[in-house]
Amino acid sequence: MTNQAFTAIKSGWLLLRSIAVVSSSGATIVSTILPLLLYYSLSASYLIGLFLLLIFASFLIHGVLTHLLNDYVDHLSGTDEHSPALLSGGSRVIQNGLITAETMWLLGKGLIISLLLTDIALLLFGYDKLAILLGIGLWGAISYSLPPLQLSYRPFIGEWLSAFPSVLFLGLAGAWLSLNEIPEWAWQNAVINALFCIAWVMVHHIPDREADKQAVPQKKTSVVWSVDKFGLACSRLPALLYFGMTGLCVIWLGIERIWAGIGLIALVTGPIFLIIKMDVTNNEQVSIYEKIILMLAIVNAFWLGIFI
Repeated sequence: MTNQAFTAIKSGWLLLRSIAVVSSSGATIVSTILPLLLYYSLSASYLIGLFLLLIFASFLIHGVLTHLLNDYVDHLSGTDEHSPALLSGGSRVIQNGLITAETMWLLGKGLIISLLLTDIALLLFGYDKLAILLGIGLWGAISYSLPPLQLSYRPFIGEWLSAFPSVLFLGLAGAWLSLNEIPEWAWQNAVINALFCIAWVMVHHIPDREADKQAVPQKKTSVVWSVDKFGLACSRLPALLYFGMTGLCVIWLGIERIWAGIGLIALVTGPIFLIIKMDVTNNEQVSIYEKIILMLAIVNAFWLGIFI
């Protein structure tokens, strides 16, 4: 019983991949809640409750459901078997024998059904905003991994139709639920954090490019597409593209948010420099640089939250 409990706890912790959740979902939540705390006359207890609700939802949908489905599908296609398994390559709970693929699929289906029923209940009881936000989160998790859409296996479509909307609306959620409107600063913060997120995900895919090409069906990420089109050196191209788009948002911030803009340029220049400098054939180096970029994503979210 003790060994089973330990295995379950270990499997759950590995599956969560907390650093990815914190540097994307967690960061974008903070980026909206922080201005509400600093610049609005909302009670601290209300904002703490809202923060905890959004964090719980992000860990449940991003940390658990998305990773359950992604690990299951990537196991079936074979990409995780060939992955160098550093930061990339899934949680490895199937490969290390901590949980069977069948159990993972059963857990994933059960969680999908439970969340769909919760979403319907929210609609029936008039919690329309929460229902919309939950629906977008479910869409992102399901469409990203599961056939027939399986958007993570398609270049550019996966990040734009699944990942980006999920992070974007999670970033908007705090302001929308608290203020019954979405101020421009909230849109700016949510868009920038979502772009930053999909940019570092492109770095995350670089070490897995050969494993993804061997998958059946082939996992043709934007990185794989770029390598096929332009060669190995251009595996950097998607990450550079998205970080470039993130940096261009400084124009949107304008003179009204000059300090936010200065911080944004500095925090985007760092990752661009690392990506240009990295040896894409050195998986250990790419993973070290990815960790640095993940930390910068968190700093960026806090910076935008302070300077609105």
